[in-house]
Amino acid sequence: MIDQKKILFTGGSGLLGTEFKKNLPDIHYPSKAEFDITNYDQMDRYLGNGNWSMIVHAAAFTSPPRIDQDPLRAIDVNIIGTSNVVKLCVKYGLKLIYLCTDYVFKGDNGNYKEDDPVFPVNKYAWSKLGGECAVRLYDNSIIIRTTFGPNVFPFEKAFVDQWTSRESVSTMARMIAELFDKDFKGTVHVGGKRKSVFAYAKSLDPKKEIKELSVNEINFKVPVDTSMNCELYNSLVNKK
Repeated sequence: MIDQKKILFTGGSGLLGTEFKKNLPDIHYPSKAEFDITNYDQMDRYLGNGNWSMIVHAAAFTSPPRIDQDPLRAIDVNIIGTSNVVKLCVKYGLKLIYLCTDYVFKGDNGNYKEDDPVFPVNKYAWSKLGGECAVRLYDNSIIIRTTFGPNVFPFEKAFVDQWTSRESVSTMARMIAELFDKDFKGTVHVGGKRKSVFAYAKSLDPKKEIKELSVNEINFKVPVDTSMNCELYNSLVNKK
């Protein structure tokens, strides 16, 4: 395993970062006040004062309905912020792992492979794809397309007609960490088997009462089937 003390993790206060802190506490998790991805000069000074080998970039503005209301913030954080991180990885010769989303796909087919065409259906996904475009310009990088949620399903209802490869954040944190020391560059899908969001929610706590919801009942657009083909990931970690 790569030396944790040489890894810097952006978005440490988020859902994934909080889970990583439990399992890999020696990774460095600077606060936004210390390492603001929209502040290039601040990040430059921070990196210049340390001894780093890799950045795991998970910081993002992730709420689709809020991004519909505030797209400029999504540009600043998800596109420009990610571009800042890429530029600094180039400057300091750091490996970059970028956390992207299954929402980059249109959602009309499912079982998406890494080289399938992308076509976001909402502004959140467009902003994450914008960040992915910057990362693709840097060869020493891994783009992880994934999807996860809290270990306890936080809503009263779940979609019965939206399909996903989503897993709990605890499962996904372990899966993502397995890529840290792999000699791989490029894009990889990390997720579980195809299932409805409702089935995913029930799998977290079979005894919890969760009501059914349709994607047609909400006021923002979501892709219907973003399930991912994860054969590449399984081959990288020798998982059958």
